[in-house]
Amino acid sequence: MHNVPSSIFPPPIVAGGGLDTRAAHLPLSEVQRVARTRYGITGDFKRFATEKDDSYRIRAADGRAIVLKIANPAELAVEVDLQVELLRYIERTDPTLPVPRVVPDVTGSMRSEYAAADGTTRIVRAMSYLVGTPLDMIDGETGAQRELLGEHVARLRLATADFSHPGDGRKLAWDVQHLAEIAPLLSEVHDRQQRALVEAALERFVAVAGDCRDLRRQVLHNDVNRSNTLVDCQNPQFVTGMIDFGDAVRTAIAIDLSTTLAGNLPAEPTEDAFARGRDIVRGYLRVADLTEHELALAPHLAMGRVITRTLLTTFRARIFPENAQYITRIRDHGWWQLRWFLDRSVEEISGSLIS
Repeated sequence: MHNVPSSIFPPPIVAGGGLDTRAAHLPLSEVQRVARTRYGITGDFKRFATEKDDSYRIRAADGRAIVLKIANPAELAVEVDLQVELLRYIERTDPTLPVPRVVPDVTGSMRSEYAAADGTTRIVRAMSYLVGTPLDMIDGETGAQRELLGEHVARLRLATADFSHPGDGRKLAWDVQHLAEIAPLLSEVHDRQQRALVEAALERFVAVAGDCRDLRRQVLHNDVNRSNTLVDCQNPQFVTGMIDFGDAVRTAIAIDLSTTLAGNLPAEPTEDAFARGRDIVRGYLRVADLTEHELALAPHLAMGRVITRTLLTTFRARIFPENAQYITRIRDHGWWQLRWFLDRSVEEISGSLIS
């Protein structure tokens, strides 16, 4: 299932994380059969845009709605199980958090294997469908609403604080504690000016935030960005869903926060790139603590996330041109964002989250 051209040799952390894996979608008729036989549900099927797996919202005639996920054949069972068990754990530790609930199949199983017609074996699971609008489709949320987002990110951190699983120590290329390991992907940035920009940002990151060993760590979502956050502007809680636990991993608390901060950097150039971020941090600190060191390091880690996004999406768009539009949908924002970081001193960036 790894279909990378022989001329491209990604670093092991990229290959190991399945980021060099081509999408392998099943026909809708086969997905419908899986839903009917495994979950006893039929109805309207809407496919979500995804990088590797099959994800569908199924709305039945009786009003029920679930999300059916059929994993890519290259996805490991231990990694799917990590996501399933983490969601079940959150349901017990903070049942009011708006995260998906795992839906058992007709046999009571939380996940199962499926022998597809193409000869592959795929892992099937389902979860509740959460209603809301992705935050990246909202124009002009208020500062108070961003504070509510910060509260939810902090609550999610506290809800997963004591969780452990055999798969939680996996290495993910999207986890910026491993950013140095994807540095060879600089060769994929062919524009000289853009490559020089990424090289300078990477050099600063390694010097300032490259060693995360002394930071507090636990299992975390590590991808609460604007596309993975569902909201309702008329709901007093604003956040109605935090979805996509595919990057859950044991990492630093500051890295988890920085991922959300990076996802909320403005798409267009501005003088104050962390105006949204300070709102998020204000809400976060109402629920959970952050050390001074974590607050100072988080903006640099956010820059690391921008570097990671730039390198991984550039690489993946080249090897999977058929899915390039989805893969690179937010990459180009990163060019001005990296310039913004580099135009400011390390000390100024470290103070970005202090109101």
